[in-house]
Amino acid sequence: MSIQEGDRLPNATLRVMRDGRPAKESVHDLVSGKKVVIFAVPGAFTPTCSEQHLPGFVLHAEAIKAKGVDEIVCVAVNDIFVMDAWGREQDADDIVMASDGNGEFTQAIGLVLDGSSFGLGNRSERYAMIVEDGTVTKLAVEGPGIFEVSNAESILDVL
Repeated sequence: MSIQEGDRLPNATLRVMRDGRPAKESVHDLVSGKKVVIFAVPGAFTPTCSEQHLPGFVLHAEAIKAKGVDEIVCVAVNDIFVMDAWGREQDADDIVMASDGNGEFTQAIGLVLDGSSFGLGNRSERYAMIVEDGTVTKLAVEGPGIFEVSNAESILDVL
């Protein structure tokens, strides 16, 4: 069963770049005492993720943060080096690019996408959530092949 609105996020370890080096970051440390938007993509450098999903959050980061959001976090089941390169390519300076390389967090929240038919293995469903002090207050999960509810504009509308 997947995480629902009103649930607390489980703890897991993600990887982020700090001072040019990979660092471990617990989900709880990322969200404790903060209002955070977390969005996940099936894969860095993939078409919809690179052409629409991440660019939308880059474009609207300032407006989202103006609504009281402390951090915007992009999660993908990719390694931290890929996430870092993708973030740099996309000018995602205002977004925490977080690697869930082993899918630990994705599995813990029940949003695993089986991409094996495309040669991708297990990845994350496409979603966005608003998290306040560790509790999910809004969850928007896309259906297969759809990109309508987890985009930056939709999240901005509900903030």
